[in-house]
Amino acid sequence: MDWLEDWELRFPGLVKLVTLAPENEGAMEAIRWLADHGIVAACGHTDASYEIMQDATDHGLTHAVHTYNAMRPLHHREPGTVGAVLSDDRICAELIADGFHVHPGAIRLLVASKPADKLILVSDAMSAAGMPDGLYDLGGLPVIVKEGVARLKEGNLAGSSLTMINAFRFMLENTSLSVTEVSRTASGNAARQLGLYETTGSIAVGKRADLVLAEQAFHHVSKTWVNGKLVFQQN
Repeated sequence: MDWLEDWELRFPGLVKLVTLAPENEGAMEAIRWLADHGIVAACGHTDASYEIMQDATDHGLTHAVHTYNAMRPLHHREPGTVGAVLSDDRICAELIADGFHVHPGAIRLLVASKPADKLILVSDAMSAAGMPDGLYDLGGLPVIVKEGVARLKEGNLAGSSLTMINAFRFMLENTSLSVTEVSRTASGNAARQLGLYETTGSIAVGKRADLVLAEQAFHHVSKTWVNGKLVFQQN
């Protein structure tokens, strides 16, 4: 709490989201403080039970980091963290849509469970994003990328090499969501969650022109604009 209060005092509004494990001592106090200060309280890398998650959500938790991954799984007699995320509409769920982190069937379950504005695509990408197979580094740990999957030498998944356009296309190919609906999961929903929707996250008069032009059935990004400035172009 001292760390959070110091950062908010010195840099008001800078911290947008904090990830924590709700089962840890002091978590409920921290969640309440974050919510009171307009900072998104997120669960992640957690072994929280369904009951603890309910308590955390009542205290102001509204977000789940890379749903299904690094959290207590769903069991029909103990719904766990995943069960709470799936069943509570107050929680916005992130998703790594690469087919490796989450099975397409589990992705479709998440899509069916969450309201349209409560699903957010994330890449969880590390330095191998968009790069060929090979050896990479993640926080000082060697990561081997083989057939596009990033793993530690022990075999554990280590972030991803996913790009957002590939996640976008994966969702189109493996769910019933439309282009418009998937677009919201990759832009507007995240902007709303972070309190940025008044300036970005959709194409509208008065908003920043943060745009991507994708062609060839979303296999190719040809242009990218940030705040109206062309920052990337590929023929």
